Amino acid sequence: MQTSPAAPLPSWTVGDVTVHRVDEVPLPPATGAWLLPDATAEVVTGEDWLHPDFADREGVLRIDSHSFAFVVDGLRVLVDTGIGNGKERANPAWHNLRTDFLERLTAGGFAPESVDLVILTHLHADHVGWNTREVNGAWVPTFPGARYLTSRTEREFWAGYDMEEARRQMFRDSVIPVEQAGLLDLVDVPDGGVEIAPGLRLTPTPGHTPGHLAVELTSRGETALITGDCIHHPVQLAHPAIGACVDIDPRQSEASRRKLLGSAADTDTLVLGTHFAPPTAGRVITRGDAYRLLPVPAV
Repeated sequence: MQTSPAAPLPSWTVGDVTVHRVDEVPLPPATGAWLLPDATAEVVTGEDWLHPDFADREGVLRIDSHSFAFVVDGLRVLVDTGIGNGKERANPAWHNLRTDFLERLTAGGFAPESVDLVILTHLHADHVGWNTREVNGAWVPTFPGARYLTSRTEREFWAGYDMEEARRQMFRDSVIPVEQAGLLDLVDVPDGGVEIAPGLRLTPTPGHTPGHLAVELTSRGETALITGDCIHHPVQLAHPAIGACVDIDPRQSEASRRKLLGSAADTDTLVLGTHFAPPTAGRVITRGDAYRLLPVPAV
């Protein structure tokens, strides 16, 4: 059941910043087995801490699509834009959706025209969909006053990629209209990351895609980290070698995941999973030679 648009957005406090989760849709139960094929039922049920929030008793993973919104340094920021409505997609779970994402976003205090910055962790269909919406038969930017931002490496990779038709369609309806409107900014992200506003930093986490980014938020000595698809599901904390079937470079993806987890482990860093089912956030703690997530529920 989807949250009512009038319901307050689930949120977490990071110093002076409130990070809101903007729900789009839970993904079908079959998603986990397709996306993370090595996360077998035996592997998942062997991690008792994943139940009941992140997996069911049979080892079926729970995976969501959502965005994060917050205000930092006076900027109204949205991280990733989900699947979108009315998009022609090869994946049946993403095809021609009709969700109340925008109504939920607006009711939470982030009306589309008020958003200043849209950060795209990478350019996959389930992260760029609400970049645009259909108006009079044309795809137009949903956030007309915002700068859309992604890494230069990411955009240049796809510009030279031999795309299948489904991916070309995604670029036609969700990326190119933003470029044509002059709203897409490409950022060079060095190995050490780059600060794009006080307290807001982009960290390179390549592998899933070559220019994939994680987003770090810092306020009053507290830190939050939005994973993007460097980590799809908490089972990957216990088994960092488990990668996604759509990783461009599986070895690099694993290396990025291990580096991110190692930096966050046993600290106060709040990790916010871009596809983690509620409670969505938590702190990474060492467990044997790997990790687990200690959930921090939203308020």
